[in-house]
Amino acid sequence: MDPITLLTVVVLSVFVGFEVVSKVTSILHTPLMSGANAIHGIILIGAIIVAGQADDPWVLGIGLLAVVLATANLVGGFVVTDRMLQMFRGRGSAAAAAKESTK
Repeated sequence: MDPITLLTVVVLSVFVGFEVVSKVTSILHTPLMSGANAIHGIILIGAIIVAGQADDPWVLGIGLLAVVLATANLVGGFVVTDRMLQMFRGRGSAAAAAKESTK
């Protein structure tokens, strides 16, 4: 593949990922975070493919940068999802403890 095609794949992956994630309302953000993480995983796979097929050092550098950024995005998404789920678990246990103490 030529460098222009590979760069086009990376740029389109960024735009598609941004559009899909930005369309999620804040109310639905927590339940759909795992779906967004799956999309980030697809972007990471695309970046790995681009970096793996690069012949030009410039394209390889851009591909490796895309892999690093996509990995950070994916890991960050899982960290945020875990923190959000811990917040909900904290509320549920506090509410259950309050019910137990009133009985």
